[in-house]
This record gives sequence, structure tokens and C-alpha cells, in this order.
Amino acid sequence: MTLRWLAQHAGVDRALCAVVDTESNRLLGSAGLGVPLVEVDSFVLDLADINHPLAVALAGTEPASFAGEDAARWSFETPLGSSFLAIPLTRRNDPGDLGPGLLLVTERGDELVTEDVLWAAEVLGGRLMALGFRRAQIDERRHKRERVWLFGIIDAVTDPILLTDADGRILVANAGAEMLLTADDQKSEGRRRAVALNNMLFSAFLSTNNADGGGPTRRELLLVDPSEGEDLLFEVLSTPASIRAGDAGLVSVLRNVTDLRRATEEIEGNYRKLRVAEAETRAERDRLDLILNSVLDPILVTDPTGNIVLMNPPAERMFTHDSSLPDPESEKRVRANDAVFTSFVSGLYAGQSLRGRGELSLLDPQTGAIVPVEAISGKVVSRHAEDTAIVTILHDLTEAVEKAQLYEQVKRHSEELREKVREATAELADQNELLRRQAFQLEQASAAKSQFLANVSHELRTPLNAILGYTHLLLEGVSGELTRPQREKLTRVDSNSRHLLAIINDLLDIARIESGKMPIQVERLHLPVLIDEVMAEVEPLITGTSLQVTRTQVDEVPEIRTDRQKVKQIVLNLLSNALKFTPQGSVAVHLEYDDAGEQISLAVTDTGIGISEENQKTIFEAFGQADSSYAKRQNGTGLGLSICRRLANILGGRITLVSQLGAGSTFTLYLPTRPRKA
Repeated sequence: MTLRWLAQHAGVDRALCAVVDTESNRLLGSAGLGVPLVEVDSFVLDLADINHPLAVALAGTEPASFAGEDAARWSFETPLGSSFLAIPLTRRNDPGDLGPGLLLVTERGDELVTEDVLWAAEVLGGRLMALGFRRAQIDERRHKRERVWLFGIIDAVTDPILLTDADGRILVANAGAEMLLTADDQKSEGRRRAVALNNMLFSAFLSTNNADGGGPTRRELLLVDPSEGEDLLFEVLSTPASIRAGDAGLVSVLRNVTDLRRATEEIEGNYRKLRVAEAETRAERDRLDLILNSVLDPILVTDPTGNIVLMNPPAERMFTHDSSLPDPESEKRVRANDAVFTSFVSGLYAGQSLRGRGELSLLDPQTGAIVPVEAISGKVVSRHAEDTAIVTILHDLTEAVEKAQLYEQVKRHSEELREKVREATAELADQNELLRRQAFQLEQASAAKSQFLANVSHELRTPLNAILGYTHLLLEGVSGELTRPQREKLTRVDSNSRHLLAIINDLLDIARIESGKMPIQVERLHLPVLIDEVMAEVEPLITGTSLQVTRTQVDEVPEIRTDRQKVKQIVLNLLSNALKFTPQGSVAVHLEYDDAGEQISLAVTDTGIGISEENQKTIFEAFGQADSSYAKRQNGTGLGLSICRRLANILGGRITLVSQLGAGSTFTLYLPTRPRKA
């Protein structure tokens, strides 16, 4: 209205009225003349910047003129533009206070600052001051009314409610809180002490709550009833609240949960007892089910009406039918069994005896075969001598019936068998005597054979050594120079004599081994040295072939304690066989030490003719050779591998064979690092 009066009587065409908002300490646009409403509402100035020209004008008493260049300097533009006149609404209570607002009008020269404009600004300031005073009175009356309502509401609440400041001082408390935390001098000494204790406990609670942070909390607090002296348990719900600008407080609501806690503890105790009882019942039921399921005989429990209430798996097979299987015959057999069993149980209920026994004929639901059973039943009687159930065990008598039938047959055949046994015993006695004599004769024959081999070997070696000696002397030219044909014939005699000597030595070794008279000379042996020695002896044989002979060794091989001569005999035989039965290719000797097994392995591998699976089963037998044309062309008696295996066994070792016909063979000798104990 004032702005319209200025437009009509003072010639003002554009103006803006800005008032001070004391709560936010800002200057806000309130009304405008010739200015859009949006620009009026958007006009805001923060009065915290006391050096702002408009803030300086608001604190003054005289109009202030602003030009365009001044506005650009403080980077602020009003809805009136950058050139205007600021007139303070100077009605203030104190000289240092800010006025109620500013009146901004467009500046068109000195004629605009007239008495009418100043008078209008003064009237507008007075009205704004009066309006603010009346509003303050209204707010105060409303605040008093709301305060009365608030205290009435919190006093009506039975739970104690308190408002405390940051230091823990009580600012607001309802009647319930005052009863716990306040007591005047007229109260009894006991009540005052209880109140003092409650204040101490509540202060400690507030300190703990402040230490945990500023969020809402829910905790329990134990206080004392000042009237009765009993302990009271409260659940305290605390929520931070703003008391005034910059000050924080805490609203606490105390809910008495003493009876609730007692009821909860009682319920929890009863619940624990119930759970224990349920666990015991469940365990007892599990034990009962376990016992019933572990019994092979059918067990059934029936109620007084004859209905089956419990059965184990064997009973289910006889008295239940799987409805998912379309087998009407099986269902009929189950019903027949149920009828027979119900009739038996009904007779037991009708009698006075607590025990019952009888034989029933049931049907196998799957096969239809008759199953004779013995039913043993017992009544379960309550405390009031009432029959509550009957437990029945069905024992299958099929086996007993069959045993009874078989018993007669066994008894009938026993006499026949007894007579046959007597006859067989006499015949066995005669045969045992015959076998004993034959065994004695075989032992004598074996001993005679061994003795014969030993004697013949010795007798043959004596003239054979003489032949070898004389042949050697003739070849050396003791009796004169030999012609070429004579030397060739004597060389053949020497070669065949040495071959015959090797055969005789093998026979002698076989005889010694079989008679158990093979001597063992234990000494330290370094196998790599022994292999070098064997390789040197077979060097002439290697030279006569086109084979590649190699030897390998893994790491360091320790010395062993064994019979050196017998190990050399085995290695020499294995290597000679590999060279003999390998037309072309290679022969390899590999030595390896097994620390964990405390043994040394010596493998002789060739790429020769190999040995078939059938011949592998007999290759180590005496006088056994591989059945092949190439093997038959080689000279030998088939005693070498048999002697090697027997010598390896005597030394506590073994020989293994891995071979494939046409792909070569691998003979492996395993020897312990220490001699076998006798």
C-alpha cells in the first residue's frame, strides 16, 4: 500500500521494499513496484557481511545513493539495476540495532529525495516495527499455551521422561521422573538416599551414553524405588535433541521393564525346560526307533481298538502295501495278514493275561509264499490298570521248520555217511602209507641225483682239465710247430672243451644249490668296479658284434656286503645273454641306489629278440630256453637264468624280467645293501 501511495503522490515508478529476517539474519525482498514478483522473491542479502554497502546503509539513518560503477565494484545487483537510492526504515529501539528494512527506489536526480518519500519510509518502518511486536506477543502466548500442553502431556505419561543438557543437568522432568530423582527435606532419610543413588546411577548412565556417540540409544538402567526400596529395571530410550542454537541436549524415556523382565526370565526358564524335555523325548524316540529298526523280526504296536500305531521296517514289508505299485495280489495278501494279526490281538485284549503267544500263518506280499511265524505279545498297562497298547514280536519259523525237516534227513543219512567214512578212512590209511613210502623213495632218488651230479661233475672235470691243459700246450708249440689245419682243429677242441666245462660247472652249481651246500663268502663289494671288470671280460664278445654297449649310473652308489663271486656270476650271465640274443641294436647296463628301500638295482636292457609271455613263465626253470629258432641256434643248456635266480635268492635279492617279443628284454637284479640274516 505504501509503494502504491509513492507511485501516486511522489512520482516513483520503480521501488523495492526489503525487510530484515532476524532468525536468519538476512535482508529479504518483501514487496515491489514496477518489479516482477519473481525478482522480488529472489532478492536476498546475508547481513553477516557487515561491510556490504547495503548492510552499511541499513545501519545508517540517511539515504544512500548507488551508481553503476559502485555496484560493479561489490558484485551485487538489485532488481532495480545497478543505479538506485537506498532509504533506511529508521524506526529502531537502540541506535546500534539494525532497522526493520530498506526502501530501494530508482534514482532520477535530487528531486526524488522529497519529504514525501522520507515520510513514507518512516511510516513504513513504524508499521513494520509494530507488526513485529504484535507477532512476538502472539508467539509468546502460543509458546506458553504449547508449553502447558507439553507439560500436561508428559506428566500424563506414566513412564519417566527427562530432558538433560550436555553437562547432565535435568532441564525438564515429568512427574514419574521427579518421583525417582527428586526429594525435598520433608521426605524420609531412606527416600532421600534412594533418590541420591538414582541420580548417581543416572549421571553415570548419561556419561556412558555421551562417550558412545550422539545417536539414539536403547539401554537398560537399574534404579531404586524410593517408596518401596525395591530394585527397578528400566529400559532407557535416549535421543539427542537441540535445546537452543548451539546447545545440544538428550531426551530420555524410562520404561519400567521389571515385571516384563521377570516374566521374560520365567518364560525363558520354562522354554528351556520345555526344550530339554523335548530333546529328551526326541532322544528317547530316536533310541526307540533305532532299537526297533535294528531288530530283524517284525515288531508292531497296536492300540486298544486293534489299529497298528507303530511298526519297524520288517513289519512294514508284511503289513503295508505301496499304493503307487499296481499289484492287486500284493494288496490282498497284506489285507489277509492284517486280518489274521487283528484276530490274534483281539483275542489277547479279550483275555486277562498280560502275555500272549501263538503261531500265525502269514503270506509274503511279494511272492505269496506262506510264512509261519510265532507271535509273542505283551500288554502295556497304564497307572490306572488300563490297557493302552500291545507290543507284538513276530519271529519267522520258516528256518525252524526247514531245520526240523532237514534234521530227519540228516539223521537218516548220518548212518550211511558214518559207514562210508569208516570205509574211506581205511582206504586213506592205505594210501597214506603208500604215499609215505613213495615220498621216502623220492627223497632218496633226489639225494642220489644230487650226489650223482656232484660226482659226475667232479669226475668229468678231471679229464676235461687234462684235455684243456694238453690242448693249451700244443697250441703254445711245446711239441713243435703246428700246421694251420692242426692249429684250427686244436682251437676247436679247446673251445668245445671250455664250453663243456661251463656246462659241468652249471650242473655242479645246481647240485650244490639243491643240496643246500652252496657256500657264501660275504665281503665288501663296490658294484661299479665289478661292472667294469665284467665289461672287460666280455670285451672280446662285444668286439665280435656290431652292438652299442653302454652303462649308466644314478648318483653315488654305496658299497654293499655280499658274495662278490656270485654277484659277478649273475651279472656276467645276464650281460652274456643280452649280447648273445641281440642280433643288432644296443645293450645298456644301468645301476641305481634306492635309499628308502636300502637296496641296489642293476638292470641289463637289450633290443634283442625278446621273450614271449608264455616263455617268460618258464625261462627261469632249469633246462628251460625260449622256444624260438634264434634261441635254438645259440649254444646253452638253459641252466644260466635258473642258477642266477637261485643265487639271487641265496643272497637275499631277486631278479625281475620285463620283455616283449621282438622288442627286447630288461633283466633287473635287486640286492640288499646288507647280507640277509640267517
